[in-house]
This record gives sequence, C-alpha cells and structure tokens, in this order.
Amino acid sequence: MEDTKLGVVEAHFADIIWQHEPLTSGELVKLSAQELGWKKSTTYTVLKKLCEKGIFQNQNGRVTSLISKQELHAAQSRKFVEDTFEGSLPAFIAAFASQKALSQEDIAEIRSLIDGFGSRKGE
Repeated sequence: MEDTKLGVVEAHFADIIWQHEPLTSGELVKLSAQELGWKKSTTYTVLKKLCEKGIFQNQNGRVTSLISKQELHAAQSRKFVEDTFEGSLPAFIAAFASQKALSQEDIAEIRSLIDGFGSRKGE
C-alpha cells in the first residue's frame, strides 16, 4: 500500500465504511447520500479509488476493509517520517518536542512505549 494519502472527504468516507462494515454497496450508497450528499456514481468512484489503494474491497457487492483505520494511520505516519525526516524517528520526535512542551505524563508514556517495543525485539 504505497499511496496512503487521503483527502478530508475521502477520510470521512473511509470512516463511514469502517463504522458500518461489513455493508453492502447499496447500504454504502445510502449512507453516502445521507452523510455526504453524494450520488451513487460519486460513491462508486471514490470506493473504487480506495479499493485501488488497497484500503477496502468490494466483492460481490459487499464492502469490507483490507486494513484498519489504525493500520492506515500507522502507514501514513511512517511515510511522513520517511519523507520529511529521512526516516529518522528521533529527528521527528526532536522536531515535535521543540514546538510542543511534553508533560511528565507524555514523557512517561513515550518511555513505556519505547520499553515495550524494545522488549518485543527479543521475542
């Protein structure tokens, strides 16, 4: 899944699918009309685009996700760090922390996460 970028409207559409899946394409058309004011053709066009990105699938009129919302956000985050900070997570954290003071709770949570990831490597 190379292209993980979603526009605001695509992200809203994706949220509709994640909230209601599995659902039929007909149900998705109705939800898209109610929540986004879309016509059937618009729903199918955007669904096809997101299926091509490997986020969803539409098989036999049944729409389901191929990845979770959390997996998409993780992929977007990795891509951002790769593109913006040459893949350096420490450089990203340094840039983030230089603009936003971290609370003691934030620091403790980050340490705990890092410790947890470190212990998983030895598994």
